[in-house]
Amino acid sequence: MDRNLALELVRVTEAAALSSARFMGKGDPLAADRAAASAMKLAMQGVKITGHIIIGDEGQEDSPLCSGCVVGAGGEPEVDLALDPLESKASLACGQSNAISAIALGPRGAFREFRARYMMKIAVGSDAADRIDLNSSVFDNLVKIAEAKRVYVEDLTVSILDRKRHKNLIEEVRKAGARIELLRDGDLAASIASALPGTGIDVLIGVGNTRQGVISAAALSCLGGGFQARLVKDERDEGEDEAEDYETIFNIEALTGRENIMFAATGVSHSDFLEGVIFRHGGAVTHSIGLRGKSGTVRILKTQHFFDKDPDYT
Repeated sequence: MDRNLALELVRVTEAAALSSARFMGKGDPLAADRAAASAMKLAMQGVKITGHIIIGDEGQEDSPLCSGCVVGAGGEPEVDLALDPLESKASLACGQSNAISAIALGPRGAFREFRARYMMKIAVGSDAADRIDLNSSVFDNLVKIAEAKRVYVEDLTVSILDRKRHKNLIEEVRKAGARIELLRDGDLAASIASALPGTGIDVLIGVGNTRQGVISAAALSCLGGGFQARLVKDERDEGEDEAEDYETIFNIEALTGRENIMFAATGVSHSDFLEGVIFRHGGAVTHSIGLRGKSGTVRILKTQHFFDKDPDYT
């Protein structure tokens, strides 16, 4: 797979972001998700790949982008996809931050599949990638991350989903002295932000959706970041325990590998690393990121769209 498809993937996430951004603050997360999925599916028809969706859109039963679907214009290369047309749809529906559209692409067999719904995650940038360990305490991890960044623990900002299950985790981070950014939703955006300079986020810790965890690992693989995860039992996973490994810590190599991974994301609402869609007379402006693991290329794109012209993915 020698073609750099990252820019083509950006066009795909732009389409999903433009469609779903219309629903910001309108209180209808499912409508926003449907709009994003439909637009992403249409845009994928212009990408010359045979794409097998491994991690798909499970937010709606009839999604055109569910796991197992095949998308793209057909032909070579044959690739695997991990995607979320609209992450943080509940936040978007409430007019809040961290909604993004994201897609990762890799060679066949690139993305690990799980039945478990949740995993404990920790994500950092390249400077601390080899210092994290989910077997260690929160305090020890924060100390090692601070040492790697050559700052004090008190200077670190930790992103955590604002959930009851994280009460003890939040207390541990506070006792360690680090600052905390509490998230309504969006640990995928926060994971990526932890690996990018200038975002103000140093680490993401906490239990979140497994699908977003795999997509996060794909993005961080392109950025040279660090990511570890351990599956967490949930009452809805009952009966599937034998099929899952709840003891192993999965790193980036175990979840996605680090070769030939490409990733794209576009902001729908504001996040720590991407601005949301800005509508204006006759068009809109989007902010996106395109990553290619093989070359280490990071492209930050600000794109102007004109609604009286044909979209460039057709």
